[in-house]
This record gives sequence, structure tokens and C-alpha cells, in this order.
Amino acid sequence: MSLDKQQILNWINECNLTFARERDHLTQLDADIGDADHGLNMNRGFERVAEKLPAVAEQSMSTLLKTVGMTLLSSVGGASGPLYGTFFIRAASAVDGKESLSATDFAKLLGAGVDGVVARGKAQPGDKTMCDLWWPVVEAANQAAEQGKSISQMLPQLTEIADEAVVSTIGMRAKKGRASYLGERSVGHQDPGATSSMMMVHALNQVVQGS
Repeated sequence: MSLDKQQILNWINECNLTFARERDHLTQLDADIGDADHGLNMNRGFERVAEKLPAVAEQSMSTLLKTVGMTLLSSVGGASGPLYGTFFIRAASAVDGKESLSATDFAKLLGAGVDGVVARGKAQPGDKTMCDLWWPVVEAANQAAEQGKSISQMLPQLTEIADEAVVSTIGMRAKKGRASYLGERSVGHQDPGATSSMMMVHALNQVVQGS
């Protein structure tokens, strides 16, 4: 099974619904160790994205993803706007010219997006960031693609890995962003950025399995 543009559109819309539903939960996680605005920012950013989607629905998958990224960059404050904006812009470049994505294409999309996040945020493994979720997810996606699994086959595994990865951030000491100011006191709290990333993986799995 490949991933087509309509499923990408459905994924982004599902993210919008998810962040509207989970806004307060994400904000509370951020209140514990950050600016208390992550849920509000993700909700506002994806609302703006959803407003723009109809205008680009007939354009290429790459244009669609780039529009998502540019909209998040311009409408989301804090660190999450630039990081998620870069994720989608880099992902767009990885699928340029594609009308549908194979499992290998999808793994490349994720890899390019995460490489962009790392380049912008300079995160290292164990820094308690969204990258601590995305790295194992991308590795698993690459392995699944090499094993010949389809996207619908690999996504349940990716959601499990995302669930495990987000829990692993609880024991980490933050070394990036405002949470790093807390030092050891950041240990014991789940990273809000990793949590919103986990929700995005779940949203895509939900869309694909329901297609």
C-alpha cells in the first residue's frame, strides 16, 4: 500500500483535530517544564494550516507539505513553530515530483524532516526533545521498508515505538530550550514536543488504517 495525497491531507486534518482535543493536555505538560504554551501553539498552528489546505488541495504533495511548513513557521511561536515548520518543509523536498509514496519514499520523508529538525535545533540523543522520539521512529521506518513492509504494515509498529520513546523522555534531563533551565528538576516530566510528535504518528496510523 502506498500513501497518496488525499491521505496526507487527511493526516494533516487529523492532526488539527488531535491538537484541538489535546491542547490543554499538551499545555499542562509544557507548564511543568516550559512556557506553558505548547498545546496552544500546536492548536493555533494547525488551525491555520487547516484553513489553508483547501487552497492547495489540488496541487502537488510537495506543495501541500511545504504549505504546512510555511504556515507553521509563520503562525506558531516558541520553538515548536520553527521546528515543525522545518520538518514539513524538508519533508516536502524529499517527495518532490511524487504523486504517491512507497514505504521507502515515506521513510525518506520522515528522515528528511527529522534531519531538518536536528539541523535547526542541534539536538543530541538524550537531550529530552522531540528528536528522541523521531530518531527511533525513522530507524524503524527504514528497517521496515528494507524488509519490504507496506506503510500500513509499518505504522502500527511505529506507533508502538513512538509510545515507548515518549515515555523514555520522562527519565531524561532536558538540555535544550526552557526546560534545560530546570536541570535535574526536568527529570520526571514527559517532554511536550515528543508528546505532540507521538500524536502525529498516531494520527497518520489512524488515517491509513481507516483508508
